[in-house]
Parts: sequence; structure tokens; C-alpha cells
Amino acid sequence: MKWILGTLALLLLGLVFQLNLLVYAMYVLLGILGLSRFFTRTWTDKLVARRSCTGEVFEIGESTAVTVEVENTGRLTLPWLIIEDSLPYEALAQRPFRLEVEGGRLDLVRLAPGEVATLEYQVTFGQRGYYQLGPVLLETGDVFGLHRRFRVATEPHFALVLPKVLALQGYSLASRRPMGEIRVVHRLFEDPTRLAGVRPWQQGDPMRRIHWRATARTGEIHSRVYENSRVAGATFLLDFHTLNYQGAGAATSAELAIVTVASLANAVHLQGQQTGFVSNGRDAADRVREEGWRAEFTTRADAHQRAGEPLANDRLRPVRVPTRKGGETLRQILETLARLEHTDGLDFSEMLAAAVSDIPRDATVVPVMRHVTPDMALALGGLVRRGFLVTAVIAAFEKEAIPDWAQPPEWAGLLLAQGIDFRVVNSEAAIMNLCTEAIVR
Repeated sequence: MKWILGTLALLLLGLVFQLNLLVYAMYVLLGILGLSRFFTRTWTDKLVARRSCTGEVFEIGESTAVTVEVENTGRLTLPWLIIEDSLPYEALAQRPFRLEVEGGRLDLVRLAPGEVATLEYQVTFGQRGYYQLGPVLLETGDVFGLHRRFRVATEPHFALVLPKVLALQGYSLASRRPMGEIRVVHRLFEDPTRLAGVRPWQQGDPMRRIHWRATARTGEIHSRVYENSRVAGATFLLDFHTLNYQGAGAATSAELAIVTVASLANAVHLQGQQTGFVSNGRDAADRVREEGWRAEFTTRADAHQRAGEPLANDRLRPVRVPTRKGGETLRQILETLARLEHTDGLDFSEMLAAAVSDIPRDATVVPVMRHVTPDMALALGGLVRRGFLVTAVIAAFEKEAIPDWAQPPEWAGLLLAQGIDFRVVNSEAAIMNLCTEAIVR
């Protein structure tokens, strides 16, 4: 457009001052610009791109081979064509790396009619996440560089990288509020299939509870005593609000929290118990469905700039995986953790209020947090007062694994005031030992 405006201005100047040579040159230049736009549009419309990737779900450290083919289906030769397969810049620039690329994903080629240009490279995934590989960005133009045209040729491919799952050293928590399968402190429910013993009859015992053999043997009425029913499994509450993951160590603490939930959920599943998950984070797959991956650009520079712009991040409903038994539930939890992103929407208390009706009472509630605020402690205390069993896990890279009980930190006092037991993890080694250590009070 700038060339056209400049040419028209010089043409008008030549006509006003009767500069015949300048007028002739501008007519020629306008003709060249018109032909350039025509041929450039024709070339780009005849390009067909295809992409292929080996797999969709990966573990950390695994790689995928990406192949991009661009074919010229027209009758004209493209003098030059820039092919670039875009990848998220933030994931490439972050250290330690999230994505590592081997091979070329950018090439400058000349395409004859029917010819196919191929890009082949390999992506290694260093961290969990939901990565957009692509789209293919094409740019071509005339031989003089007077007019260029940009085009997005394919839809992207999405790769899901599952979080790390650590093997826990033991699964027997010697605490007042352990995680996983425990016996109920209250005698609210009893299992009639589990006989624990006999005791002398007490007023109010029903007839069906009487142990007739013990009664006949002792001459006094005795009643059966059953084992208390068991609380099975766990529902994990993960705080992923942006305000609680800022400053030094925030990124490490966020991944530590993800690994904590994944490892504990896997341990509960291996015990044959039910697992569930609730978070105030945002599912990246939902973001893509709602906002799209925005493929309409005018130039490659515009594409890169818009791809790096922060998107609105104000999810107002929790991410949930219902608490159930089975490998399918664990798979859903791991995949949801892989896609989870920080959010500016619901804070922890609002998330808990929105999800509490779906949290079963027969499972331990395990909130995983980086920080504890008074509002968060009060919300968890409300669960305790309603009869839920709550064990909190503080996942923070910068915190001490065992607080100084001579001068306990403020967050510990907030939890203790609500009668909430807790654990602290500040490394992967601490996660692995999470279920073998007890809080000493």
C-alpha cells in the first residue's frame, strides 16, 4: 500500500509539472505493482500445506517428530517462499526449557509447479503443559520485494504433556487427620460385615445387635460391636490463582503443587480408593475452544506479536473431576493437571463455595496451596465444622519443610487455629516422603 500511495503521489506530481519521463516511469511501476499483487495472490492460493506429528499425549522428556509439507499445486513457479512452523515463544525461551527443538522449522525455498517442500524437526518436552505446535506460516511475494502476502496454511497440532508422578515412600500417615483410607473418629456409620468384638448390653441397643452366644455363655446380655465404616479416598483442592504465584520461586512452586497432586492422586488410586479434583485454575483446552488460536493475520510479524499477547484469564467456574474410583478418573486428573493454567478469576474461598456441594463426605479433603490467607483458613475451617476430614499440603519452594515451632509462621497458626493438620513440601524429595512423616506438635 505504501508503494502504491507513493507511486500515485509521484504520478500526480509529474502530471502537474508535465514531467513526461517521470509520468512514464510511474505508469510502468503501477503496472509492475498490479502484476505483483495478482501473481502473489495466485501463488499463495495454490499452496497446500500438511502437517503430521507422532502422538498427542506425552510424558516429560519424551519427543515428537513434526513433519510439514508444502506443495505448489499451481502452474506458476514461486520465486521465493518462507515457510515457518510456529511454536510458543514463551515455552522456548523459558529456562529450564519447556520445549527444545532439534532441526529446522524455518526455511526459504523456491517451488516449481507440483514441487513439495518439507520441514522436519523434533520437539522434546521438558515440562508438563498443553502446547500448540503450529500453525504453518507462509510468506511470499514478487521478485522485487514490492508486495508480500502472508498466509496461515494449517491448523495447529496440540500436544498434551502429563505431569510427573512420583512414587511415594509408604502410604500410612501417622497423623490425626491422615490422607486416604482412615477410620472415622465418630461412630456415625458402622459396617455390619466387620465384627470388632462384644461388650455388655447398653440401654438403646437394638435386638439385632445382641450376641446370643456370649449372652448364653456369661449369663449376661452382650451386644456385638462392629468396626466403624471407613473414609475412603481423597478430593484434592488445588489453588492456582495468579496472585498466590508471584515473585521468586513462583513457577517452581506451581509445578511442585502440580506434582504433589498428581503423586498423591496416583497413590490413592493404587490403594483402590476414589479420587477427585477441584481447582480455580483454567483448563487450556477450554481456553482454546472459547477463544480460538487466532489464525487471521496480515504479516508474519503481526502473527508473532499477537501470539505473544496475554489473553484474558478470568475463569469464574472451578475445574472439576468428580470423585470416583477407577483408572479413568486418575487419567482425567492427570490430563487436567497437564492443561492447568493460572487464573485471575475465582479465589480459593470462592472456588470452595462453588464446589463444596460436589465434594463427597466419605473422602478426605486435601487442599494444596502455596500461601495460606485468613480467608482460605476460614473456608477450610468451615469444612472441618461441617464434618469433613481436611489435611492441607503447603507446596512452596521457598518454605521450610519443618516449621520452627518455637516461632511458628503465620500461615501455620491460621491452619492450627481451625484444627487443620498440614504438611509442607518444598522439593520432589519431600513429596516422596510426604506420607511417611507426621507433624510433631
